[in-house]
Amino acid sequence: MSFTIAIDGPAASGKGTISRAVARHFGFEHLDTGLLYRAVGQRMLEGMDPVEAAQALRAEDLDPETLRTAEAAQAASKVAAIPDVRAALLDFQRAFARRAGGAVLDGRDIGTVICPEAEAKLFVTASAEVRADRRWRELVAAGFDTRFDDVLADVHERDRRDMGRSDAPLREAEDSTRIDTSRLTVDEAIAAAIAAVNLARAQIGG
Repeated sequence: MSFTIAIDGPAASGKGTISRAVARHFGFEHLDTGLLYRAVGQRMLEGMDPVEAAQALRAEDLDPETLRTAEAAQAASKVAAIPDVRAALLDFQRAFARRAGGAVLDGRDIGTVICPEAEAKLFVTASAEVRADRRWRELVAAGFDTRFDDVLADVHERDRRDMGRSDAPLREAEDSTRIDTSRLTVDEAIAAAIAAVNLARAQIGG
């Protein structure tokens, strides 16, 4: 039996941390769909056509350690606005979502486009300032020399691009549960997500 948990939200909202924790809690497989676009974006930066990169993408290309850079993030947001790239990655994501044993997918359009029939949908968000602070701290900890104001500007730009694109823009599904992590600890946010999924499971008898 499959059970799909769709978790959407803007950059640095905490959805990745929450998604991984939720997957561990329920024993489900997890897919960070942002890595798909980061991988394609990285190939584009290396000179490859983004559509061709998306069509040739393999699971082993999704190495978080090499794709967690500001450049890959910006490139990911750009290639995600290309309809042919999104179409090439659609089947990959949907097949993962319906695997036996359950799956958690996090991204920008999981609950609205990729898996609109997901049994549980969450929308994880936070203020732009809080998200920029998180991203800035991550980058500094990783050894990058960057200014908070630059990171904040990058967050605003990514939000504008993600929400404003014509194909599958970032938006909250009408039947999703919103979790604002601005003032929540990591444990509190995870607990809220698990409670929301448990409620969804109870409603369908799962």
